[in-house]
Amino acid sequence: MNAEGGSRNFRFATRSSESELSSSLRMVRSFRRPRDSFFLRAESFFNLATQVDELGATDSYGGTSLHEQSHGESFMSLLMERFRGDGLYILDEPEAALSPIRQLAMLRRMNQLVRLNSQFIIATHSPILLGYPDCMILQLDDKGLSKIAYEQTGHYTLTRRFMNDRAGLLKDLLSGNDDAD
Repeated sequence: MNAEGGSRNFRFATRSSESELSSSLRMVRSFRRPRDSFFLRAESFFNLATQVDELGATDSYGGTSLHEQSHGESFMSLLMERFRGDGLYILDEPEAALSPIRQLAMLRRMNQLVRLNSQFIIATHSPILLGYPDCMILQLDDKGLSKIAYEQTGHYTLTRRFMNDRAGLLKDLLSGNDDAD
């Protein structure tokens, strides 16, 4: 898929943006090839929307230019109209466009697509998206890649602390004490 986003058919580049991560990955072919695929990068979604307009492909995204919608609306159009199922969808920080209620709508759509034989690979900081049932959460840190339980993710524990003790967390954070981290 295109480094700036899109399906296998997108061949545009506004600047070189490939990550060194690709040199560490090994692709393995399977007997089953997904009929649909898409790569979304939050930081290059604007460029992708421009390319969709230039190709005259807005019908595949709900019929309205992605530029004529809010960031969240355009992402939901992508998810609802372009993702058709039997696909591999790689999403990099999709929560950047979505309010919490829209993240829940995304989980619902993901579930519909999973039932249609789709797979998602998502890089996220969202405790809502991390909460998808039976997903495998992998954490990449200085020790490498490891499987981690939802309740052990930093995003979950920080959100839980904020929700359970907002005043205490903000007092520590805003106290001016650099050791409060």
